Formats: sequence, structure tokens, C-alpha cells
Amino acid sequence: MSKQPVGFTVVELIISIIFLAGAGTLFLIQKQSIEAVNRDTQRKTAINAMYYSLGEAYYTANKSYPKSINASNLKSVDPALFKDPNGKLIGTEGSDYRYLPGGCNGDVCTNFVLRAALERESDYIKASE
Repeated sequence: MSKQPVGFTVVELIISIIFLAGAGTLFLIQKQSIEAVNRDTQRKTAINAMYYSLGEAYYTANKSYPKSINASNLKSVDPALFKDPNGKLIGTEGSDYRYLPGGCNGDVCTNFVLRAALERESDYIKASE
């Protein structure tokens, strides 16, 4: 009776390594995709908060829209929401958020467009009515 060697063959080890590498790659791709979707959700939440604050609070009190928005003139919005997921403040270069006032006469505007650049979808846009 001959003894069989105990262990794995080289072919079995190579197949196992290839399988694990493929599974690891798929995991990383899915993780990056989920993180991008979460950042896009944060962007949409921030734009919605600014939009409703502009319409419900600011416009109701002033009968107009501001030339620019920030934490001092939109007090009902959490100040952290004025920064995109990359930490850039709205209105600064490279920010994912843009506030575009329209029909302005000095600091008083009649309309606006809020826009967020998303990673997994086209831009998210909310405009005044």
C-alpha cells in the first residue's frame, strides 16, 4: 500500500489564488460603486435642503432670493451641507455644488438654479418655480 502525499498540488493552488484574486477584485469594484452612490445621495440631500430652505424660509421672509447662499443667510440648513463630499464649499472652484441666481437686481434675485455634479448619474438640478 502506497501512501498518498497530503497537501495541495500546484494546479490546485494556482486555481485557488486566481479565484481569490477575482473575488477580491469584484469586492473592490462593488465597494467603490456603493461609496459613489452614497456620495451622490449626500449631494442630493444637501441640494434638497438648500432648495427647500430657499423656498420655504428665505423667499417667504424676503420675497426674493439671495445673490449667493451660505450658512449665514440660510440658517435653517445645517452648515455642514454647504460642503460637498470632497469638503469644498458651495461657490468655490471645484465644488460639486453650484448656486446660479437669476433675474438679479443688486443682491435681490427673482429665481435660481441649484445643481450638484453626481458621479453615477447626470447632474441633479433643482430650480425655483
